[in-house]
Amino acid sequence: MTLSALAVIFLLVITLGYGVKCWLSPFGDCRHCDGMGHAFKYDRKGKAKRGKDCRRCKATGKRIRVGRHLYNVSRRTYRAGTR
Repeated sequence: MTLSALAVIFLLVITLGYGVKCWLSPFGDCRHCDGMGHAFKYDRKGKAKRGKDCRRCKATGKRIRVGRHLYNVSRRTYRAGTR
């Protein structure tokens, strides 16, 4: 096999794998709060306390994956165009 054919197969496997991951688990951990839903605050003694709620995920700790978001947008556009 040539190098370009191997690269195409590799990219196809990666893309299909990400598609399956978005299908099975459409929500991933928030990258801002690492899935905790809030930030940590430390007092003067160094003890960790709960901080403010995460604004990105609205304190759920989960965010929709990029691939799932693109799929939802394409389905919404398709449905709007076929009405």
